[in-house]
Amino acid sequence: MGAQLSSTAVELAEILWREHTVYRERSGGVVIRGEHVRRWISLAPAGGRDEVLVRAGRILDGGTTAPARSEAVVPLSAGTGLLAATCRRLLAEAAADVAPVAPGRAASRRSHRSGKAARPKASGKHTSFGSWVILACVAGVIALYVYSTVMHR
Repeated sequence: MGAQLSSTAVELAEILWREHTVYRERSGGVVIRGEHVRRWISLAPAGGRDEVLVRAGRILDGGTTAPARSEAVVPLSAGTGLLAATCRRLLAEAAADVAPVAPGRAASRRSHRSGKAARPKASGKHTSFGSWVILACVAGVIALYVYSTVMHR
């Protein structure tokens, strides 16, 4: 099954992406990475004798892989065409899960979910009242120390 899985993965990689990397996992499965599309496909033996577990996910910044977004079991005897169609469907699902959201909309969605309005960040570098109180206390302790050392000489 391992040799058949490897050769199927190489054929599948040629169909899916022009640029790809195919490598073997420790568990006996095969991974196809498409760095240029930031996606990966994993083929692993499934419970059945002729079945393959196909999983798809994203490649994160820095090259690490995110957990699988979607998976399906496909009969290996069905051929590369059905396997490629399944992979394309899983890749589309993985891409749809991470649709980009505009920054303004992300903040409004977060505020609606929590039930509280988003608190605006303070602009500028002003020292807060609490910081002034702490500075005054530190200055008072230093002044008390200097006063006590001068008076006890």
